[in-house]
Amino acid sequence: MKDQLKSFLKEFSILKGDFTLSSGEKSSYYIDARICSLSSNPLSIISSLFFQRIKELNINYVGGPTIGADPIVGAILNKAAHEKYSLNGFLVRSSEKGHGTKKTIEGPSIENKKVIIVEDVVSTGGSIKKAINNLKDNGCEIIMILSIVDREMGAIKMFKNIDIPYEPLFKISELL
Repeated sequence: MKDQLKSFLKEFSILKGDFTLSSGEKSSYYIDARICSLSSNPLSIISSLFFQRIKELNINYVGGPTIGADPIVGAILNKAAHEKYSLNGFLVRSSEKGHGTKKTIEGPSIENKKVIIVEDVVSTGGSIKKAINNLKDNGCEIIMILSIVDREMGAIKMFKNIDIPYEPLFKISELL
């Protein structure tokens, strides 16, 4: 299963060229993991692998930064429903919504819950760090972070320094 995902990522999601990353850094390649997370077969593999870890850790809340986590969270929730596993999802906005409920975190209440964060691609970990802060402000305990690809740009060390286990399915060095 994981080998199929690796092949798909290599063939369709790694783009060559000049890119500016969300961290502001320049790169000669870009990982468009949304090509995987918005395609049925690779998304099924991603959600199966992530859901397996969620069940092993007996966690009932999964979510992550919007927009990378959106399809992944939805697919994991679907797998949970098919297996009759109680699971709730949430999405963390980069900033407070300016209308309606003005929420930063969407979904059922996660106040004081144990959660797993999922993301498509992690570079420096800045986006997830912001999500972590929002979740901790709601009393959440972050049990683990899961990603499809880690770009090996410092996130692994950063998460280790704040004592949050981090498991990418792939490091970029495995894909280039």
